[in-house]
Amino acid sequence: MILEVREPMRFISEEESASLVDHAMAFDAAREALIAAVAPGTTLFPAVLGHGSEPANRFSIKSGSTVDYAGLKVGSFWPGNPDRGLPRHNSVILLFDQAVGRVDTVIEAGRVNAYRTAAADAVAASVLARPDSAVLAVFGAGNQAEFECAALARILPIRTVLVVARDAAKVAGLSERLAGQGASGLDVRAASAQEACAAADVIVTATPARAPLFEADWVRPGTHVAAMGADAKGKQELPPALLERAALFCDLPEQSRTIGEFQHASAQAQGGLTALGDVLRRGEGGRTDRDQITVFDSSGIALQDLTIARAILAKADARL
Repeated sequence: MILEVREPMRFISEEESASLVDHAMAFDAAREALIAAVAPGTTLFPAVLGHGSEPANRFSIKSGSTVDYAGLKVGSFWPGNPDRGLPRHNSVILLFDQAVGRVDTVIEAGRVNAYRTAAADAVAASVLARPDSAVLAVFGAGNQAEFECAALARILPIRTVLVVARDAAKVAGLSERLAGQGASGLDVRAASAQEACAAADVIVTATPARAPLFEADWVRPGTHVAAMGADAKGKQELPPALLERAALFCDLPEQSRTIGEFQHASAQAQGGLTALGDVLRRGEGGRTDRDQITVFDSSGIALQDLTIARAILAKADARL
């Protein structure tokens, strides 16, 4: 009997993956993933939500497959980690060898996950935001906020960033952190929720909130809103009234209705959800006029992780 010799499992550490990823790679991978999500032969499985021995320590498992690849991502949120000098969020991506079912590649992807999440927002904004959008309002000033701002500043002429956050020190440091990501020259300043919404061309919410962060009537016509925080039952960032007068888009409709922002939308509004992948695939169906309010809900899909993992692998191989 002849045994087939296979390559050993590939491992890419957090340090290596962080050195390989950038916003351009993440944007291309996110666009590919969102289109693949609506393609024949793709399956996205229900997210598994769990917690550690301490219920406050949470993790999720998102998995999927296409005709070409399959795998999963384990994302964790340990809120006490900053006291240990560690980030709250972490992520590990597993790619499978579909021929035999073994794990082919393991990628530690904590920083990659921040790029990946922001990239989905940027891809959505590229077809849903007004092309002349110059003022960005961001709810939250944590680690994800800087990646969101940098990703959007690559594809829109953002000049002003209004930050709504409780921690003034984080707001003060955001401008410097953005410059480190190549997004220098932005006017970054703190603002109240109402002030930020009233001035914004684009609103991004990146928080763990469980109640609306602002009032629906504070959002002016023509605004694009990206809700990035809701990924479990009970999480909520947007007022339901806003969803009744906006065009609604998401990464995966069935997931958005159950654990995403649109779990809080009416049955009628839920019936009008459009998968962003359909817009990207057709090249039409995004923003229809300047005064339209658009909302993109990103609850996160495994294909985003799998496509960026494959891109990281390709770049790592090119360095060899």
